[in-house]
Amino acid sequence: MRPNLIRGLVVFCAAARYLSFKMAASDLCITPSAVSHQIKSLEDLVGAPLFERRTRAIVLTPLGAALHSQTSPLLRSLDAVTTSFLAQATERRVLRITLPPFFASEMLIPRLHQFTKTHPALDIRVETSEDKDTDFPSQGDAAVMLLASEPTGYHVNPLFKLRLVPACSPKLAKEQDLSDPTKLADCTLIIHRSRREAWQDWFGAIKLTLESQPRIIELDSMFAVARAAEQGLGVALVPMPLANAWLQSGALLQLFETSLDTGERYYFVHRLKDENDPDIVTLSKWIAATCAEHE
Repeated sequence: MRPNLIRGLVVFCAAARYLSFKMAASDLCITPSAVSHQIKSLEDLVGAPLFERRTRAIVLTPLGAALHSQTSPLLRSLDAVTTSFLAQATERRVLRITLPPFFASEMLIPRLHQFTKTHPALDIRVETSEDKDTDFPSQGDAAVMLLASEPTGYHVNPLFKLRLVPACSPKLAKEQDLSDPTKLADCTLIIHRSRREAWQDWFGAIKLTLESQPRIIELDSMFAVARAAEQGLGVALVPMPLANAWLQSGALLQLFETSLDTGERYYFVHRLKDENDPDIVTLSKWIAATCAEHE
């Protein structure tokens, strides 16, 4: 196709519709001289006049009328196709993802603006669930799941292992001089109800047997565990790297270097049929990179 031919035909059809170079120029947001130039170039290309220039008006020549009758429907069709593709390109798309609550609040939500800024046409719908059932959520496009082994039957992207470290408020650490693990026997220990044996396992990891049984506060959410420790109610085992922000802000103080490997790992999971879905692949790669950066 010759350069600028479509542009010339668009200008020609506008001039033929209005029978006015001035009105065509106004409709196309160009100058009348530009319209005149495009028409002259098109007439040079076909080798004959397309308009008869009169004193106060223009009329189509027989050749111009024939060209207009054939090109006008084609341009309308082309405009409809372009509009349709533009609508698809700008159509907002929705991804529904199910996350463990503490993962959502500490890893995803503080950084979600980075993703939405880069992918403005993609809306993320987040649901949270403490359910550790290995079944994929019935509603949703993807999930982050905390499991002891990699699930089968899905497309899986491993993220990071769950480790627990002892932490408390800086004030409590100072008041009770918690520089030695044996001092924990005189503290209140905070634990998530799904991990009742975690403190026992942590003491086993450092080969320490306490002479007395510490007081225990058991809570049903990891956010509540971290908040209770921040408020000075006791010492908690908090998950890393999800608790990084609490430690970096000074709200919590990690007491000892030894961490408890829970044997569990977070996985980004989606259905095999969506393996090549560009939106899910994009979200999966972003979550994996985000987790790797903050691990």
